[in-house]
Amino acid sequence: MTGPRICVIGGGLAGMAAALDCADAGARVTLVERRRRLGGATWSFRHNGLWFDNGQHVFMRCCTAYVGFLERVGVADRVRLQPRLDVPVIAPGGRTARLRRSRVLPAPAHLGRSLLAYRHLPIRDRLRLVPAALALRRVDLAAAGTDDETFGDWLARHRQSPAAIAALWDLICRPTVNLPAPEASLALAAMVFQTGLLTDAPAADIGWASVPLGELHGDAGRRALEAAGVEVLAGVPATAVRRSRDLNRDRPGFTVAAGDSERDADAVVVAVPHTALGEVTADVGNAVPADLTARLGVSPIVNVHVVYDRRVTDLELAAGVGTDAQFVFDRTTSSGLAAAGRRGQYLAVSLSAADEHMGRPSEEVKARVVASLATLFP
Repeated sequence: MTGPRICVIGGGLAGMAAALDCADAGARVTLVERRRRLGGATWSFRHNGLWFDNGQHVFMRCCTAYVGFLERVGVADRVRLQPRLDVPVIAPGGRTARLRRSRVLPAPAHLGRSLLAYRHLPIRDRLRLVPAALALRRVDLAAAGTDDETFGDWLARHRQSPAAIAALWDLICRPTVNLPAPEASLALAAMVFQTGLLTDAPAADIGWASVPLGELHGDAGRRALEAAGVEVLAGVPATAVRRSRDLNRDRPGFTVAAGDSERDADAVVVAVPHTALGEVTADVGNAVPADLTARLGVSPIVNVHVVYDRRVTDLELAAGVGTDAQFVFDRTTSSGLAAAGRRGQYLAVSLSAADEHMGRPSEEVKARVVASLATLFP
């Protein structure tokens, strides 16, 4: 007896995790990835002797599936996880508040002191944060209409001022939902807040890679896949999935066109961006709705990498308000800058829901972000 034949299309985190799960369950697995590297949207490149990631990817303690993936590929020791949520929030001029959880109080009381002391808002707005947070904890994610209302409209109904939305709620909504509150679904935003901030105190502790992402995901993932017996076809595009019939088993199957060859499979996992899904599955009939890409849409993230000739901050990470620098991470160690014996500091700036930057020349984006960093770290 042999296990079922599974073909996984896409070598990003979802594809690698699916392939490992299937292989661990006894299946014969082939993974097809059009790029020569694995890791999907998380990759690294080398420039001027330093390692740069394509973006600043973070996770929270509640991201148990991702943490499990790191453990499965053997690199759980190559990430940094905060002992407790602690995010300095800086306004131009260096004025700083902190989003920090209590070490002893349970959720949602663990954030109460931090919200009441949040100096980027007047006292009246701070007092209104707690009732809104408690109401958000009670939102029924499955209720009809929850996905039709925007998070911004819900916040306005719960007496949250535009200043509170900009300085606090969007600080969390933008990097997690990748949309500002006026555009984000209430269901998605409430899911993030309930899971990460309002039900379990340690859930929102933030983690990030302490090595380049290419090493953390792509390299480690490939080693784990090969050790599990997965056939990895990298640099091979999957162009089509067709229905077929396995005469030996007398049941429907699939044929995957991969490069110049074909692979038969009992089942296919397609783990590619939704914008590419229709091209791969066009021959499978009604597997993918024709309007899927248009309905899901896209929301861009822009990252700016800044290398200074000296240290400008002692913070590992910080959030910005009233500035073009939304989130800032110190990547001096992971880039190799410190190991190379060079002076300076490397800061990675992540801008979520960055539609406003997409039409701008890169030089203009760079200038705006560097100027913003100068106001945060004067």
